[in-house]
Amino acid sequence: MSSSDPNRYIVAGSRPWNRAVFEEQLQTLPGQWSFASTVEELSDQLQQSPAPRYIFFLHWSMRVPDEWLDTHECVCFHMTDVPYGRGGSPLQNLIARGHRETKLTALRMAHEMDAGPVYAKKPLSLEGSAEEIFLRAGRLSADIIAEMVRTQPEPVPQSGEPTPFKRRRPEQSAIPADLPDLGALHDFIRMLDAEGYPHAFIEHGGFRLEFTRASLYDGRLVADVKVTRPTPTAPAT
Repeated sequence: MSSSDPNRYIVAGSRPWNRAVFEEQLQTLPGQWSFASTVEELSDQLQQSPAPRYIFFLHWSMRVPDEWLDTHECVCFHMTDVPYGRGGSPLQNLIARGHRETKLTALRMAHEMDAGPVYAKKPLSLEGSAEEIFLRAGRLSADIIAEMVRTQPEPVPQSGEPTPFKRRRPEQSAIPADLPDLGALHDFIRMLDAEGYPHAFIEHGGFRLEFTRASLYDGRLVADVKVTRPTPTAPAT
């Protein structure tokens, strides 16, 4: 690994709420901080000398090249108590399995997805919409980053039998016909309710009905509905 500046840090995030966390909580920490929202921005910053002490990935949907993993200390934040839940779409997979709480794990990125050693784990509530949970996780990530910068912890290898999660496909946002009750429907809608994600939907009569902002009370579910003609949906991350 190349020599690094102990006071230089890069934060990478591909979602709007990642930049907000950087501006509100991270850039005021001691040291030199910069933010990258694209692979190109991050590549440009990594060509500057000296190398950063850490690269923190808050929410990153692009592949990180192996050479970056080998030459930099890359830290990601995964929304499961690893090795349980390694893999894609952790939030949706957790809620679909009935979890109401999880751990946000800061881990050293490795060539095998979510298999690296762990710096820290913090409790994280899974209540609310997906976007509310992502915002909560972003703030908690910033707390962990501040602690890591202060304490410089050594990551600890994971232990236990891994439980893999599979990345969800856009067509899996179709509301299943066999949901057992309104609570399950509420969970299905809220776990997909975030910017950039294929929202829960049904198709009927040549129209696509997408559901967001679901509330459950008094034995009924109320939600916003957007009606469009069916079109191809971007992949979830």
